[in-house]
Amino acid sequence: MKLQEIKNIDIDGKRVFIRCDFNVPMDEYNNITDDRRIRSALNTIRYCIDRDCSIILASHFGRPKEPGEEKFSLKPVAKRLHTLLKQDIKMAKNVVDEDTLEMAKNLQSGEIMLLENLRYEAGEKANESEFAKKLASMAEIYINDAFGVSHRAHASVEAITKYFDIEHKAAGFLLAKEIKFFHNIVENPKRPFVSIVGGSKVSGKLEVLHNLITKVDKILIGGGMAFTFLKAQGYEVGKSLVEDDLIPEALKIIDEAKELGVKLYLPVDVVAAEAFDAEAIAKLVTTQEIPENWMGLDIGPATAQLFRLALGDANTILWNGPMGVYEMEKFAKGSTRISNAVAQSYATTVVGGGDTADLVRVTGDEEDMTFISTGGGASLELIEGKVLPGVKALVLEE
Repeated sequence: MKLQEIKNIDIDGKRVFIRCDFNVPMDEYNNITDDRRIRSALNTIRYCIDRDCSIILASHFGRPKEPGEEKFSLKPVAKRLHTLLKQDIKMAKNVVDEDTLEMAKNLQSGEIMLLENLRYEAGEKANESEFAKKLASMAEIYINDAFGVSHRAHASVEAITKYFDIEHKAAGFLLAKEIKFFHNIVENPKRPFVSIVGGSKVSGKLEVLHNLITKVDKILIGGGMAFTFLKAQGYEVGKSLVEDDLIPEALKIIDEAKELGVKLYLPVDVVAAEAFDAEAIAKLVTTQEIPENWMGLDIGPATAQLFRLALGDANTILWNGPMGVYEMEKFAKGSTRISNAVAQSYATTVVGGGDTADLVRVTGDEEDMTFISTGGGASLELIEGKVLPGVKALVLEE
């Protein structure tokens, strides 16, 4: 898959619309607690500044229920961009009203404006062409640098691309890097290739598991989703999270792994608790001995050691999903141990998904990972082998 990239089109002195992903975590006082996604967009923005472009930045933030909901404003993002770029950021009052369109028209070379939250407009999620047309009218060039939302057919990601030909639209540096990385890792990994899959549910990762089984040498399953597999093998798992309707699928994946000679690892011990509660009484048990009314909320130390040994000879590690309820300190040890093991390995390590990216930041292992993806759902769909709606229009004819 060959992408049209920003470096291969003529943007000098032009008005450029960049779709970014500034959906960053904020505390209750609207202070940004992690600006990684903003910093990830800087390469593309600076490239446009250096080429005397006038720049319109656009992003969604959260899920506002109504237009203009103050707690979902992008003003804190404008402030952080000002700090990082050391230049003024013109903050639009809205998304596509007359005054915003006028402001975009009057932008000078090197100036940057940030539109208000795209999701203030219903047309964004509805992928409405009329709304997309207004967004497109602001610029001569369209750049998608928002990998995290490229799996969604939204107006600023998909419909807008119809108003630019292939010489006037392209992938930004971040999007191109993410696509190339995942494509290479899944299609041409250095072996042994080991995948760690966690998170709460099998349903969200079913296609991923089916696709990975045909590509990896080993697969390590942790998190809540492991209990569906354990129950499928006849274990009593108490009140642990289980998707009973997916037990046949879990068995199919286990059989497929056997057929293909892929080693599939499941937890051998868990930290179980009486309730889903940070204060609940917890104890370490083997997977054969989970008490009837208890639930497994983390992998135990023996599983962490087993997984560490399985990772020992890996040359490529792809990790998506935590090993337990890492937001509660009592149930974060398993995820932390795996994070440390991945960080200490000599493999190419790729972390995909918002929760896993957040986890490696909390454990302090961020710097030791080869690549941390900015998109959870988007990276899963790439692993599934899908062409993302936001990327499709940027693919060059072979």
